[in-house]
Amino acid sequence: MIINTSTKLITILLSILLVISVVPTIVHSQSNYKPPHDKPGPAIDILRFRAFHVDIAPQEILANQMDMYYFGLKVAAAKDIRDSPGIKVHEAPTSTISLLLNPAPGPEGQLNPFSIKEVRQAVQLIINRDFVVQEIYQGMAVPMLTQVSSYDHDYLTLYDMILESSINYDPDYAKFIVNEAMTNAGAELIEGKWNYEGKPIRIDFIIRVEDERRDVGDLIRSEVENLGFIVQPTYQQFGPAIYTVYSSDPNLVGTGGSWHMYTEGWGKGAADRYDSGTLNQMCSPWLGTMPGWQELGFWQYENEELDLLGQRIFSGNFQNEEERNSIYVDASKLCLDESVRIWIANIVTNLPADDSIEGISLDIIAGPKSLWTQRDAYIPGKNDLTIGNVWVWTERTTWNPVGGFGDVYGNDIWRNMYDPPITRHPFTGLPIPYRANYDVTTSGPNGNIELPSDSFMWNSETSSWSNVPVGSTATSKVVFDYSKYFASKWHHGEQINMADVIYSIYQTFDLTYNEDKSSMEFAIATVSKPYLDSFKGFRIVDDNTLEVYVDFWHFAPDYIADYASITSITMPWEILYSMDTLVFDQRKAAYSDTAAQRFNVPWISLVMDGDARLVRNVIREHNSANNIPDNVFNVQGLQLVSDSDATSRYDSVLSWFDEYGMLVISNGPFMLYRYEPPAQYAELHAFRDETYPFKPGQFFFGEADLVDILDVDS
Repeated sequence: MIINTSTKLITILLSILLVISVVPTIVHSQSNYKPPHDKPGPAIDILRFRAFHVDIAPQEILANQMDMYYFGLKVAAAKDIRDSPGIKVHEAPTSTISLLLNPAPGPEGQLNPFSIKEVRQAVQLIINRDFVVQEIYQGMAVPMLTQVSSYDHDYLTLYDMILESSINYDPDYAKFIVNEAMTNAGAELIEGKWNYEGKPIRIDFIIRVEDERRDVGDLIRSEVENLGFIVQPTYQQFGPAIYTVYSSDPNLVGTGGSWHMYTEGWGKGAADRYDSGTLNQMCSPWLGTMPGWQELGFWQYENEELDLLGQRIFSGNFQNEEERNSIYVDASKLCLDESVRIWIANIVTNLPADDSIEGISLDIIAGPKSLWTQRDAYIPGKNDLTIGNVWVWTERTTWNPVGGFGDVYGNDIWRNMYDPPITRHPFTGLPIPYRANYDVTTSGPNGNIELPSDSFMWNSETSSWSNVPVGSTATSKVVFDYSKYFASKWHHGEQINMADVIYSIYQTFDLTYNEDKSSMEFAIATVSKPYLDSFKGFRIVDDNTLEVYVDFWHFAPDYIADYASITSITMPWEILYSMDTLVFDQRKAAYSDTAAQRFNVPWISLVMDGDARLVRNVIREHNSANNIPDNVFNVQGLQLVSDSDATSRYDSVLSWFDEYGMLVISNGPFMLYRYEPPAQYAELHAFRDETYPFKPGQFFFGEADLVDILDVDS
């Protein structure tokens, strides 16, 4: 127990813990892992996903209906089964909750209280984080004030700022602030309720119901009512809530069917030593995840300074680690001051599993819900596993690699089906090679590298690859070796090659810089442009190797490689090409939800029969007409795809659709065999092609050796 600790001592302890956490750890359990076989692909043959309500999940594991549950148990249920024979409960700080406030002014003649910054700041003071942590989550959570918690590496970066914050539970002071701000805005307090222009102000509050957020929402509702507002709660599950909040114009606030407040929940994917994505996602409007969502025609929350600071972190615009940390603090402080997204708690999620499962690798943030576990996990004597979740499919589950995969339930399945070029180490949080190797050369932060004369960029005006201008420079060069991809095949049997990489790069650039395409998929193009602007050129070195030149620097070189990895190589070019034709030429579908609404077309999802048939029909047309995007595949005199190559690809896709009725084709250890939304069921089969480069155990990490501080002398 820590007794009479000073601020300095706490800081020292945090520093020690952080240093321990970022040094690669020797994992004693790793040598104990025995793969069940020596075949390519995963440890098991069949991986099933089924939906189970959270309240019955423990009983279903005991009844052998599933082997692991991916949705956090409610705290009381987790405590009840913790000592049950046959079950092991894995704890991981994989979930966070926040309160999103709508800052839009609203229609004329109405007053949205949360358009006033002082009112938003007052809401910080009515969030009783200690009560949420200790009573609602029974100690299985830690309070949060910023986008990172005490479980995250960058918490130490923000520690002094958080310590100096004056934010505590203080409802009386919150009421004082609200009274002053609302009065100055022209509102009147009549019989204890705020009115504006003779009408009572009503707060529309969307509260999620699947977990403890219902209790958290009710607590906040009561506090907001005590400030003098009428609160209308709407209790919703994932799909309807997400649609109402993230697919609507915030400026419809107060018109019915809209929202003022929403209890958000977030799943953490992996540890990250130096955060850039979370800061920008949760604070900076430019990335499209703040109210307005960067969608054309919507009111937009804007903050130029937050965008500037966030983009400096995102683009590596700093001289050293000290300056990076200073910028990170400034951005986080401004985000906290704006109080559009109010953080509540980081939940220690309880994920139960059959205790006989071998091969679980525990990410220090995501726990067993990482890239690694299902590639190595198995139960001795069995060749299958069943993973439970609260959903397998929802109305917001959309399988397309351009503007989909935005929900955690689809991603929990999808991550087992593709191999990323680069991923995060589950303990250190640093980028590491997975299926692509890389070599980084940099002259940063202040120098430049001259690009070779045969480097090229996509030119959307001429619809072709063009040589970069003579004398072009970049801060860094990353050489990617894709041989572990190119020596293997896609799930439909076609060889992966440089054409798949080049088409993916073209698709990203043309969607952003082609005016016709960007006007259709406005939100995707708008948030992609600042990132793509930093790419200065590409160069094909040989059949397996691509040079990428970027204006990006980081004091940790692996982050340069991670930034420069512009393509994830998740689907073959013929699928991407046919989707592009469907979306941009035929205009029968859309990549994003907002574009789908705007043009009244389907939000394309390759697991849904109707959408997959639309893409299948385009592939038939391309096949019969011998269509090939020659302008894309003619690179510096190289013709990457021949007529016979294209025909073979199209035939393989059509055969795949005839067999499976879907068009999700990738390159990872599992392939999608069945997907049944009405039954809330998905089934993956092992990809055993002899060319697949990985076998069970090659990326087994086990569990980090963490340090427990048992006692500190005062």
